[in-house]
Amino acid sequence: MDEGKMALTRKGLRLLLAGLLVMVAGYILMTGGGSDDPKVFNYAMFDFRRTVAAPVVIVCGIIIEIVAIMRVPRSKKKED
Repeated sequence: MDEGKMALTRKGLRLLLAGLLVMVAGYILMTGGGSDDPKVFNYAMFDFRRTVAAPVVIVCGIIIEIVAIMRVPRSKKKED
């Protein structure tokens, strides 16, 4: 084993950051739709963006995170 090597490479760290940004974008898509008056029900909170698109974007971000963590970097030199 290489003692001085990090478990994640630069590409893995970039993938982690990309997954985080995708998940944040999903949570931003999920915001809104509330009503200013608590006595009035607002059906806008059940639109396509909040119930379908945002969860799909968040799951895609989680998949990117899993790939970034589980990915095995290719070695530049052959090991015998």
